[in-house]
Amino acid sequence: MVNIQEKLNLLVFRVDEKAHITLDKNKCAVCRERPCLFFCPAGLFTLSGEEVLHSYEGCLECGTCSLACEQKAVSWHYPRGGYGVLYRQS
Repeated sequence: MVNIQEKLNLLVFRVDEKAHITLDKNKCAVCRERPCLFFCPAGLFTLSGEEVLHSYEGCLECGTCSLACEQKAVSWHYPRGGYGVLYRQS
């Protein structure tokens, strides 16, 4: 059986200093459901007090965040060429 954590551990990230995901904090502030805390498969959205925080460095580049945010607070695009997640087979 495939262990998902073992597969995720195979990923390599080449992190760009320029974020490819940004949040509109004003839109986040009015959101009460905060689905972003649950829909990211990498778990990169977190809550600090009442503020939603995001870390783009471990992004799997699935684009779920840009589609699932009802407030349209997430701006997502692919990282610049040569940056982002590198998927490997094992």
